Amino acid sequence: MSAAETSQPSWREWLLTERPQSRVQARAGRAYISWRRFTANRLAVVGLLIIVALVIVAILADLLAPYSPVIGDVRTMRLLPPSWEHWMGTDDLGRDIFSRVIYGSRLTLYVIVLVAIIAAPIGLVIGTVAGYAGGWTDAILMRITDIFLAFPKLILALAFVAALGAGIEHAIIAIAITSWPPYARIARAETLTIRSSDFIRAVEIMGASPARIVLRHVMPLCISSLIVRVTLDMAGIIIIAAGLGFLGLGAQPPLPEWGAMIASGRLFILDQWWVAAMPGMAILLVSLGFNLLGDGLRDALDPRGER
Repeated sequence: MSAAETSQPSWREWLLTERPQSRVQARAGRAYISWRRFTANRLAVVGLLIIVALVIVAILADLLAPYSPVIGDVRTMRLLPPSWEHWMGTDDLGRDIFSRVIYGSRLTLYVIVLVAIIAAPIGLVIGTVAGYAGGWTDAILMRITDIFLAFPKLILALAFVAALGAGIEHAIIAIAITSWPPYARIARAETLTIRSSDFIRAVEIMGASPARIVLRHVMPLCISSLIVRVTLDMAGIIIIAAGLGFLGLGAQPPLPEWGAMIASGRLFILDQWWVAAMPGMAILLVSLGFNLLGDGLRDALDPRGER
């Protein structure tokens, strides 16, 4: 082995160097350190595996589901208990619950992704603008935020869905409208800290406009905290969506939405417990996965959490 080869640093040393030679190396090093913190938390890894499994199941639902999620046989397959043929039993319309739970993962993933895409940017924009502008802009935006925070999410979502009408799209809009205030609060708190930093003052002296400062310098520094909060809120979003479905205001029959499945099974909870228990277990497992993942991301993305 030549002297040149022995002098070459390993990829791990390249990532962990205290003197990165480029912006790419610095970002890769930070990402690697965050990943090491994350994987050190075994429960967080379990949460990540649960969410990855949810995504895989949702993508491959057509291949994994043994039966149709909407067509059943009332005469011969109604309310059958769990067996090798029907792993989770059948419901009151003779439909395979296992297949419906698998297809229901698509609806769950659809809801949480769209809510995150809608609510997180709204909260980020409102919070950073309020924190950086200050004065009457901050006062007005935060009072609007306080009004939304004054009502429980589920009650406010029910009000919006009642006004918009039942349906999965209207439920997503209602949940998104009620989910952005915490993100705005977090973004504002981060912005108030960043606003007095030396590099922000330097950018201001160079003549950058307030819009450019907020978009290019403030928002990127708020994203990590926002990601953690969004991940932790996913469990609550799933429960609210299931609650709307349980009340008949979310996804409409025959769509296999987990909350609506629990609602249809509540009439048989004493004798045919699996009809409501199986989708309830799916909600519990996915909510647990997001909570574990959020806790791990909080520890990994927050350097102040190191001990």
